[in-house]
Amino acid sequence: MPRRRIGFWYRFAAVICKPPLVVLIKRDWRGMEHIPAEGGFITAVNHNSHIDPFAYAHFQYNTGRVPRFLAKSGLFKKGFVGAAMRGTGQIPVYRETTDALSAFRAAIDAVERGECVAFYPEGTITRDPDQWPMTGKTGAARVALQTKCPVIPVAQWGANELLPPYAKKLNLRPRKTHKVLAGPPVDLARFYDKEMTPDLLKEATEVIMAAITAQLEEIRGEKAPKTPYDPRQERIEQRRRTAAQNRQAQPKAEQEKAEQEEGQGT
Repeated sequence: MPRRRIGFWYRFAAVICKPPLVVLIKRDWRGMEHIPAEGGFITAVNHNSHIDPFAYAHFQYNTGRVPRFLAKSGLFKKGFVGAAMRGTGQIPVYRETTDALSAFRAAIDAVERGECVAFYPEGTITRDPDQWPMTGKTGAARVALQTKCPVIPVAQWGANELLPPYAKKLNLRPRKTHKVLAGPPVDLARFYDKEMTPDLLKEATEVIMAAITAQLEEIRGEKAPKTPYDPRQERIEQRRRTAAQNRQAQPKAEQEKAEQEEGQGT
């Protein structure tokens, strides 16, 4: 696969990040043939560790098509971090805009320039108890349908064993293996040239997430739950449980108050 111009900042980041990654984790990488050699595209990747962006970036750096990750626009403004983010071509997301497509304008521009934009459709590290992909947000689908670019589903596993989700301490022994499996492009043609309604974007996102999950099933050698974990629904259920507990506790509190008042009156 021909290598595109990577640039000073990305090579500088690779010099810093690759040696510790090589020491800490072994690699079992498959599917590089599905990474397009030319043209803009999206990779849609599952997220299960604070360090998997570095491990995944190592995989894609070795394909010759470096990923441009999306990040909050505030990270691009000041200091060394801002210079590195701009220098490596990362993509600012302007969340303050009220126009959903404008929020991803830089990502759309990058794809149209022939770059790779890496999306974590879940938006955060998975909260699924068994670390399967959760329901996804619609940003990757928005950009894909706007640009009609290929969407490559990518599953990874292993960085989460080195640093489990939301953990703060590395689990160094035994040495872990970072497994990556990139699949063929997701077929989104049936969604093209249609109004990007919430229902259409939700359906396209579900197709993308199903493709990622299928790749992860192959890596793990087991089946994912039929229904993906939905953090929004879990929050709703948690609020309902809390409200029910409060309703149960209220009569007891009122009874104790009445007993106290009765005791004070005798």
